[in-house]
Amino acid sequence: MARPDMVWIIDDDQSIRWVLQKALEQAGFSVRTFDSANEIGELLDRTQPNAIITDIRMPGLTGLDLLSLIQTKAPEIPVIVTTAYTDLESAVASYRRGAFEYMPKPFDVDEAVSLVQRALEHRRRRREEPVENEAVPEIIGAAPSMQEVFRAIGRLATSDLSVLINGESGTGKELVARALHNHSPRTGKQFIAINIAAVPSELLESELFGHERGAFTGATAQRQGRFEQANGGTLFLDEIGDMPTELQTRLLRVLSDGKFYRVGGHDQVATDVRIIAATNQNLEERVKQGRFREDLFHRLNVIRIHLPLLRERREDIPMLARHFLKRLATELNVEPKQLAPDTERYFAQLPWPGNVRQLENACRWLTVMAPSQVIRVEDLPPELRAAELAREDGRWEASLKQLVESKLMRGEGRIYRDFNQSFERILIQAALKYTGGRKQEAAKKLGWGRNTLTRKLRELGLDA
Repeated sequence: MARPDMVWIIDDDQSIRWVLQKALEQAGFSVRTFDSANEIGELLDRTQPNAIITDIRMPGLTGLDLLSLIQTKAPEIPVIVTTAYTDLESAVASYRRGAFEYMPKPFDVDEAVSLVQRALEHRRRRREEPVENEAVPEIIGAAPSMQEVFRAIGRLATSDLSVLINGESGTGKELVARALHNHSPRTGKQFIAINIAAVPSELLESELFGHERGAFTGATAQRQGRFEQANGGTLFLDEIGDMPTELQTRLLRVLSDGKFYRVGGHDQVATDVRIIAATNQNLEERVKQGRFREDLFHRLNVIRIHLPLLRERREDIPMLARHFLKRLATELNVEPKQLAPDTERYFAQLPWPGNVRQLENACRWLTVMAPSQVIRVEDLPPELRAAELAREDGRWEASLKQLVESKLMRGEGRIYRDFNQSFERILIQAALKYTGGRKQEAAKKLGWGRNTLTRKLRELGLDA
């Protein structure tokens, strides 16, 4: 029979130690308690627990000092910090010194037990994780629509043709452009990217073609434009649909002749550049509206690659999330977090209107803000949980309807009274838990007066 996990509780408050010990032992843990941290360093040299719960402010060795000691002697032990002083400095210092979680007092005992279980689950996952030495792919995608993109990149590997990439914002158009460059005869040469929509129209001509000294106010020296910088390589023109009409004419001439003039210049500059353009707009429609030159469109649209929306490749979402969580953890110098299986499934159901970029930003938020290493649905930011809350609302109403119909079919009476009492009991208990037992605040949250709450507590037998 496997030995139960050992948890150490370190707190100078005897009542806290007693409550936590009883709750954890009831949950199947082996528990050892200490009224100070002074002997923990020496004890860690002989034996080590599976998890530690410690107060911050104690006589002698403080909880923060203990965190530093554990990071030196046994960094694999998850440490949960508790404190009655919920100040910003304590929270920041706890996380910086490696705390698994920060739990302000008073805390819910069931939540404390759940947190210990999550800490131990995190430790087991770390031990079981294989060492990954695989090279990170340029673009991640197993969905059929992404395989079509990969095939197109492969077919163009020996080509120098212009490519037009269509896709909504955040679908990864620049990644595909870089892959086209890296797998082309121009690999090793310059890859220059410019977002047309991000450059003010009055500066765009100089940005693309450069300028001579004195060409305009502020032009104190000659400057190379993107076409010169990308000579021999690839120029990626993102959001090409936003290019002003007068510059479209100049771009067409460069693509036709391979030559251009700098702004304010008199000598032609030759350039050998492969153009990859991208847009989230319907260029054919803009051509019909007279907002995009038809001859330029056909010049760019030699080969077209369409990038799918993230919600059109849902099978890729868990893989992408794991990749972002690992990469961002490396960038931020923290331990990678993981999505729980139900969170992965939930991620795959979300609409993701911001596509891959939104998913990456969500993983960045979770890397910094998620309360533990294994990310649950309840850990997600409110904007991602909105869909789940809406579904939950629909589920409990549907369940209530089925339950009422079932009771009616069985001929039961007093249905309203029984349901109403259960409903009010749940509301009151949740509100009191949220306010830490403060009745006046709980009544305000429920939209009642203090006397109403007192009366209902008495009627429901909750006043004790």
